[in-house]
Amino acid sequence: MNTRNSKTAQRGAWIIILVLIAGFGWGMRSRWIPLARTWVDRSVAAFRSSEGADNHAHEAEADPHAGHDHGSHAGHNDATALELSEQGRRNIGLTPEMLQTVQLESFQKSITVPAVVVERPGRTRVQVATPMTGVITHVHALEGEAVELGTLLFQIRLTHEDLVQAQTDFLRTLGELDVEEREIKRLAGLTESGAVAGKLLLDREYARDKLAAVLRAQREALRLHGLSENQVEQISTDRRLLRELQVFAPSIDGHDEDEMKLTGDSLQPVAFFEEAFADHELRKVHTAPLILQELTVHKGQSVNAGETLCVLKDYEELFIEGKAFEQDIQQLRRASEQGWTVEAIFDQPGARSETVKGLEMAYLANQVDTETRTLPFYVHLPNEVTKDRRAEGNRYVEWKYLPGQRLQLRVPVEEWTDQIVLPVDAVSREGAEYYVFQENGKHFDRVPVHVKYHDQHAVVIANDGSLFPGDVVAMRGAHQMQMALKNKSGGGVDPHAGHNH
Repeated sequence: MNTRNSKTAQRGAWIIILVLIAGFGWGMRSRWIPLARTWVDRSVAAFRSSEGADNHAHEAEADPHAGHDHGSHAGHNDATALELSEQGRRNIGLTPEMLQTVQLESFQKSITVPAVVVERPGRTRVQVATPMTGVITHVHALEGEAVELGTLLFQIRLTHEDLVQAQTDFLRTLGELDVEEREIKRLAGLTESGAVAGKLLLDREYARDKLAAVLRAQREALRLHGLSENQVEQISTDRRLLRELQVFAPSIDGHDEDEMKLTGDSLQPVAFFEEAFADHELRKVHTAPLILQELTVHKGQSVNAGETLCVLKDYEELFIEGKAFEQDIQQLRRASEQGWTVEAIFDQPGARSETVKGLEMAYLANQVDTETRTLPFYVHLPNEVTKDRRAEGNRYVEWKYLPGQRLQLRVPVEEWTDQIVLPVDAVSREGAEYYVFQENGKHFDRVPVHVKYHDQHAVVIANDGSLFPGDVVAMRGAHQMQMALKNKSGGGVDPHAGHNH
């Protein structure tokens, strides 16, 4: 009796174990069914391939020319294998660089927002104005021309009465001070000999000190009029009034007091590297030419102090202004905190587009636009020269990116590590199934895969054993190859069938 009960208990335990195993297998079906299906497909394909090879071998023994049809590729005619001619590969763009190995990499889930190229506030636009009243005597640059930093732009004959009077007073004081110095020198010898009383020499020294104080005040007055220390010293040395103003292209990254120079009677352009900008380190900071965008004066025109002469543009680096929607603001802030780079997508003629990767986010605005309900944010856009030519002694430069260009920004909002990432053209969809085409010798095997995520640019494939790192897959043309497989397995009759060229 005990033996019978023991056997019954053992059978019950086995039944429970089998039920648990079956339940576990059913729960894990999403992982082992694709693996089993792939294994079966590959086994069947291998079996058919070997069977076809044996048949060809027997046919070759019977007929040495049988099977040597260079226009057909028998042996790979199963439903999951496709062999393409060299012409067919080129037709779908399947070049050697489009055959790449599967690798595990990081994938960034992203959002796409509209954007426009804009100027950098306070950096791109440089307004050149005259600090003194005068008449334009020469205009050395043309509108649209590219100019280097320190290039002579304008010459202005000064007509500012206050400046002329200040220079005159300064020169008069210099002359009086020279007279006092000579008189003091003469009286010093007479005082030592006793011919002149010492009080007279002391009075002359007091008068010299007063003139020196007045000269210092007049020197500062000239500085307030816009003259540099070197220019004031030039007046003191040459004892001549400065009559003409030279205006040079200013520096973007710094300021030099000699961006504007005053000259005397004889006017000679001053070389930028030698005199106008003596700071050699400053020259290394910015080397791109400036574009003279707006020229607002002409020769013979009278200009007042502070009036704009021209507007220069520095296009070496611009901003991209993106417009994030309210629901994307938190994700955008996270991308900024993580320091993730942004991609810019420029539309090109036809269906192509240019993608600029690795752009750094500059900053997010602190106010939402009340009309569009969007948050502006800004991305650095390094620019490059596409054309640099000279015509009739003038230089003209064309930049690749220009303010006003519209584009799209792809901003990462989430990052996944160790993922299989393929282009969208590498995956074909048919109903609920997704396929990629793996290179296997001279033909391609269709491999079913599970797509975890996809957008308009990339597809994330589940790492479930369907593909392994190191497998070579076609990075484009998956849809065309899927259509070719369908036509081969059960499509209409090919009108060119049998016409082997």
